[in-house]
Amino acid sequence: MVKINSLTIKGFKSIQNLEEFKPGQINIMIGSNGAGKSNFISFFRMLSWCVSSTDQFQNFIADAGYASALLFDGSEITREIDAHLVLETDSGLNEYVSRLVHGSGDILFFADERVRFSNKAISGLSPRWISFGAGHKESKMYEHSANNSTVRAIFNLLRKVVVYQFHNTSPKAPIRNRWATNDGKWLKENGNNLGSFIFRLYEESPSDYKRIVKFLRLSLPFFDDFVLEDERGSVLLKWKEHGSPKIFDASQASDGMLRYVALVALLAQPPQSLPAVMFIDEPELGLHPAAIESIAGMIKTASRHCQLFISTQSPALVDMFEPEDIVVVERKERASVFKHLSSVDLERWLEEYSLSELWEKNVIGGQP
Repeated sequence: MVKINSLTIKGFKSIQNLEEFKPGQINIMIGSNGAGKSNFISFFRMLSWCVSSTDQFQNFIADAGYASALLFDGSEITREIDAHLVLETDSGLNEYVSRLVHGSGDILFFADERVRFSNKAISGLSPRWISFGAGHKESKMYEHSANNSTVRAIFNLLRKVVVYQFHNTSPKAPIRNRWATNDGKWLKENGNNLGSFIFRLYEESPSDYKRIVKFLRLSLPFFDDFVLEDERGSVLLKWKEHGSPKIFDASQASDGMLRYVALVALLAQPPQSLPAVMFIDEPELGLHPAAIESIAGMIKTASRHCQLFISTQSPALVDMFEPEDIVVVERKERASVFKHLSSVDLERWLEEYSLSELWEKNVIGGQP
């Protein structure tokens, strides 16, 4: 199984200096608005754009408001973003290092980009770094992955780090519309291909499909089953309800229902299909407390096969996890700081209070 063993981020948005942060298998990130939870997730969204193709990184920078919007307190204060990501597998440690420097035109370019692999079976040796040089505006990972097995392995691992956010459920959101039938292998980060994704599971993995339907019925008791058809190469998310002959489609779903279906489909998919590392931004948005409890259970189950980072403002969700699963994010002066909770440190408090009560009382931090 793949997981992030260690992470260093310097100079990115509100994250001035996060050094050798050691995440757990489940990381429930709590904190006040603006503390830095979304910025942490945004870093991995940037990383995904950076390594996934040969020409998309500069587009990401432009869409984000250019480099000054990504640098800690702007380009006058911070001139570079440094990152060191250590991914652990059964065979060893895979490291990716990058240094992005501010350039004319308010862009970022690579002043350093390199990777290396440390084999667990070989001790006492310091493996050499594979450097991609400096001065390039797009990551060289994609280019070098074709002819170097170490680069290819790390490139493939980084592509398995996925950020999900299902907030856009507006009336014209793509998640409510038809989607190409053949584009359902993976659930997209915004859930736009939800119908196609569930249709693929229905066709190729009936037992996993039935499990998703079972989970949906727990919090949506009116739900009977999906009605999914390949209509001229596209699929529209449709379902039927108990006691009614009518067929409903995604345009009629409430925002909360649509998000819940997307979350269940994501977390209850076949274990072998899960991303190696998954980020979910505020999954509780628009959900009933019973649905939040259900999602918490699915997060725990998925964590047996996948490392998860969950950004939340939900006390109910926090109470479903252990202190070691909680990461408190706060601002110290201008910078975000991240800390894990400890059952030992909170032992006496937890005899009388729940985690959410300690959060609300500001005993563990995470308040404005």
